[in-house]
Amino acid sequence: MKFRRAHDEEPELNLIPLIDVMLIVLIFLAVTTTYSRYAELKIELPRAEAKATQNRPNEIVIGVTADGRYAIDKRVLAKSDVNDLVEAMRAAAQGRTDLLVVIHADAQSPHQSVINVMEAARILQLARISFVTERQSAAAQ
Repeated sequence: MKFRRAHDEEPELNLIPLIDVMLIVLIFLAVTTTYSRYAELKIELPRAEAKATQNRPNEIVIGVTADGRYAIDKRVLAKSDVNDLVEAMRAAAQGRTDLLVVIHADAQSPHQSVINVMEAARILQLARISFVTERQSAAAQ
């Protein structure tokens, strides 16, 4: 006995619904994606409206210039590497670890220079760090 189908049709795959779904997914992704270019970001350092504080004896004031040089308590360091910075901060701290490290960084100073100050403070176990900002004028707002 030979069983045979009444008509031999090849099954076909309908691609039109698949294409419709893919186009909808593509439109959804295009609409929800944000296009930002990191090379075009303009970054400005933060500004604050707090009042300036008086100079306190429990702090080490460190200045970072636009070209990456350091000044500790108004004394400019001859070298700008981390080891010299650690030694100068150690001399300024005089063995104390409860001091506040106040960083006055220029807006154009290299990010690495500020990180070097923070690394030197970590090596000396100075956990309290503060950044100085300039007051934003009412005309600039």
